Amino acid sequence: MPLAKLGAVVLDCPDPLALATFYAAVLGGTPKADDEGWVDLEGSGGTPLQFQAVPGYVAPQWPDQAHPQQFHLDLEVPRAELDAAEKEVLALGATVLEADDRTRSFRVYADPAGHPFCLCAC
Repeated sequence: MPLAKLGAVVLDCPDPLALATFYAAVLGGTPKADDEGWVDLEGSGGTPLQFQAVPGYVAPQWPDQAHPQQFHLDLEVPRAELDAAEKEVLALGATVLEADDRTRSFRVYADPAGHPFCLCAC
């Protein structure tokens, strides 16, 4: 029997509403500010995402270990829609970290706050 269950994934960032809005555009759902410095992404399905303001936030520098990523999100996309999904996340403010090898089943990006995430073909 497990000791606990995963309640949410919380991302530190400088602007919780802006980052929640980015992920709402990618995953669906609606950002809801609970109080100053904290935003929930509601109705996106899957494991809930939450965002908290962190003063002095320093973005991960992928793959530099001086500011390591510590975690990343794998976002599944139908293989036939991978190119279209890439265009959309870039238009929303993501940046490419590693996507040159188009034969791989995943591509690596950073969200607007610098957190790495992958679009993975499913």
